[in-house]
Amino acid sequence: MKISQNVRHWAAKKALTAPVLGEVASDKLVDLHTTIFLNKADDDRREQRRAHLDDFFEATMDAYVAALQAGYPEAEAREITHVQANFDFFNHGWTEMMEIPGDELEPHYRRYEEFFTDHGITIDDPLGEFHPADGIVDAPSTPGKLEDPEYENAKAGFADDVYVETEDGETMRGDRGEPEDVDPTAAPGLDEDAATDDGTSTA
Repeated sequence: MKISQNVRHWAAKKALTAPVLGEVASDKLVDLHTTIFLNKADDDRREQRRAHLDDFFEATMDAYVAALQAGYPEAEAREITHVQANFDFFNHGWTEMMEIPGDELEPHYRRYEEFFTDHGITIDDPLGEFHPADGIVDAPSTPGKLEDPEYENAKAGFADDVYVETEDGETMRGDRGEPEDVDPTAAPGLDEDAATDDGTSTA
């Protein structure tokens, strides 16, 4: 998968793994993710999906932290959560929100199979053990979109590894490595001046 990586992502990592600040950062990042992906959906579908996405993304924040704790670098930990989201979008037929085409779901799963297996995650069960005990809000599916999918927001051809796009627009393979002296308050949502982007750059 192709994702962005800049200082805001490192700030999000620090914020999400910090006491007290982690809960605030999680709430802000959930709101940001929901907004970004709803903007890819048709206007009349957005409110139908909002509560579901809020619940889903809140659960993936836990998956992100668990992946970091398991030793995955930041880009891979974040990609894991994006793969989970794409499983969910595919299962609902929300092809316009997908970041990868449907035929790349299996290769992405295989790259993180150890983590997914450890946590009971499958394509059919994107959250596995991260599924909240009280469940997540359901939302209407659009299965007809799977009959002749367009995947209009998907970027194909990046299934063999995580690809990182830098601030300069350069695409490189793998995690860039954490810079020094990252301020966790620069995380998306905590930095109120930070603008949202195409949905590939958040934690």
